Amino acid sequence: MAFVVTENCIRCRYTDCVEVCPVDCFHAGPNFLVIDPDECIDCTLCEPECPAEAIFPEDDVPQGQEHFIPLNAELSRVWPVLSVREEPPADATEWDGKPDKLKFLER
Repeated sequence: MAFVVTENCIRCRYTDCVEVCPVDCFHAGPNFLVIDPDECIDCTLCEPECPAEAIFPEDDVPQGQEHFIPLNAELSRVWPVLSVREEPPADATEWDGKPDKLKFLER
């Protein structure tokens, strides 16, 4: 079972989680992160590091966000690996917790 990045990461894109990942399974897009389910070793280290609380075990993805499971798999095949922390967007705190952010996902 892999971990999954869900909607609240969109436009927040905090990268605290990537620093603790022992297998570099995070991939970065313009305003969202994803986890490669084939690389994730289910170590649980990333989940508590996410300031936006956007990372969940696959079996615990919140209801209504299940579509992020295949989205993580799809985008991890095309976005580059990110293994070092980057500064979040300047307006990340303003976006944290806002609903319905999928329409803002930049591919």
